[in-house]
Amino acid sequence: MLKLRLAVASLGFAMILPATSAVLAQTTYIAPAAPLPSQIFTAKKVFISYAGEKLDPTTWSGGQAQPYNEFYAAIKSWNRYELVTAPGDADIIFEISFAYVVEEIDLFLKTGGSIPQLKLALIDPKTHITLWTLNESTSIGHKQKGRDKSLQDTIAKLVGDLKALTAQPTVAK
Repeated sequence: MLKLRLAVASLGFAMILPATSAVLAQTTYIAPAAPLPSQIFTAKKVFISYAGEKLDPTTWSGGQAQPYNEFYAAIKSWNRYELVTAPGDADIIFEISFAYVVEEIDLFLKTGGSIPQLKLALIDPKTHITLWTLNESTSIGHKQKGRDKSLQDTIAKLVGDLKALTAQPTVAK
């Protein structure tokens, strides 16, 4: 009889658990999408600036300005924006920079390090407020040809991220 009661109790418990987890799953809160800054969608004129970290001039075959030059060429070939030569003439500023981002460090195992990244900040030229940022990891540990290829791939990813961001519809109030 005790075995029967345990079996019935186990069966009841087994039926309650999935129902409870389904209720909990339904109560997970997800915030509604917030509106993105309007300049991201309405900008027609863009000023591109380079705020890169000082690197060894031989990091890329085109020197320290290669990320800027390649990003500029990629945006120009997109044909979405008019590129201007003064920030005051722009609707938005695209600031490209190179930085090392510290990854997780384990002091006990003495592991960790930094990851080289290209960062694209979208800046309002009137207020100088950063409206949005996009980051993509790159690699500078290869031979020259590999570093250049990694940079080209990273620029392509950043431009792809920018295209996806600017394609999003604005959220109604």
